Amino acid sequence: MSLSNKLTLDKLDVKGKRVVMRVDFNVPMKNNQITNNQRIKAAIPSIKFCLDNGAKSVVLMSHLGRPDGVPMPDKYSLGPVAVELKSLLGKDVLFLKDCVGQEVEKACADPAAGSVILLENLRFHVEEEGKGKDASGNKVKAESAKIEAFRASLSKLGDVYVNDAFGTAHRAHSLRMKTVVSWNLRTPWWESVCHRRPEVS
Repeated sequence: MSLSNKLTLDKLDVKGKRVVMRVDFNVPMKNNQITNNQRIKAAIPSIKFCLDNGAKSVVLMSHLGRPDGVPMPDKYSLGPVAVELKSLLGKDVLFLKDCVGQEVEKACADPAAGSVILLENLRFHVEEEGKGKDASGNKVKAESAKIEAFRASLSKLGDVYVNDAFGTAHRAHSLRMKTVVSWNLRTPWWESVCHRRPEVS
């Protein structure tokens, strides 16, 4: 798919806007302790860019591990990531215990200026990848209507979308670029789809 009509982050006007950013916080953990925080560090420049340029909020979404659509907060929660992110950013990070639904939508609707919000693991919902396993370990496939509802809820969380998770862009996620483009075509929310400008060494 051509990316010629997409913006790089430095070309995007984020002032006063709620930025939804897909990040790769799929970090290794042991006993709920992060053993390597490099992927979190890699997202800091993009987050700070948005904040420094007047974004109203930055809503971060990511997956962690392979819970296969089953909530496993004891093993795959992004809670420890929120703690590490707060330390790296030097500012508070609001961690929400889900990624969709009315409570999440309410928290992201009109946050305080400069807020950083981290959603819970996207893969706790089978709709994120479109397939997974039930509590008994049987393979299941997400219903089309529920996938659309999942996407619709995510689409209410911001005004512009930034893809900062290039390492996972090829995966069959609900927020892969093909889906973002379809949102862009039918919902003004996604009219500013952009990508982080690759760093030049």
